[in-house]
Parts: sequence; C-alpha cells; structure tokens
Amino acid sequence: VQLVETGGGLVQAGGSLRLSCAASGSTFDINAMGWYRQPPGKSRELVAEITSDGDVTNYTDSLKGRFTISRDNAKNTMLLQMNSLKPEDTAVYYCNAWVRGYEYWGQGTQVTVSS
Repeated sequence: VQLVETGGGLVQAGGSLRLSCAASGSTFDINAMGWYRQPPGKSRELVAEITSDGDVTNYTDSLKGRFTISRDNAKNTMLLQMNSLKPEDTAVYYCNAWVRGYEYWGQGTQVTVSS
C-alpha cells in the first residue's frame, strides 16, 4: 500500500485547509486509517483516526470541533478538513493506514499557519 498526502501549505490563522490522502496498491486490505502530525521539535502525535467503514472516528480532544476526518473507500481517499487553524497547528501531517496488521505511512505534507 502506498499513501500520498496532498493539500498542505501556508495559511493565515483562522483559515482552513483540506488534506487528502490517496491510497494505492492493495487498498481492499486497508483497515483503519488516521492522520498524525509532527510539530517542529516535537514527537509525532495522533490527530484523528477512522474505522474501515467510516462509521467510527476518534479525535485528539484539543482538535475536536475544528478538524473533521472522513474517507471515501470507493475513491481510496481519506480527507482531513481543518478549520479555524492556529499557529500551533503548524506541523508535518502524515497519513497512516493499517493493512493486515502492518502499519503504513505517507511521506507527509507541511502545514504552516501564520499568526
């Protein structure tokens, strides 16, 4: 499975971005997926995750209400809608997928929020 993130960029505080993760390869075996982020100088942290059917989602508490995760299995795509962005949301955002017990990662996309 290959994962490619797009949609990152530079945005002013209060703005919005939508990240997309396109999956290819053995996509029929993909189970749960998620978004993680790594702020400058910090460890990678969970942003949100979603089950294979999209019915169950989980968010880091501090991001609830601003970020929305979704997936379209027909298009092998997962999205992250980010609203009311803050400078502390600046990070490299990574797509994650579980496939038959193995964890896969994308290369990441940079999100920079200016104050």
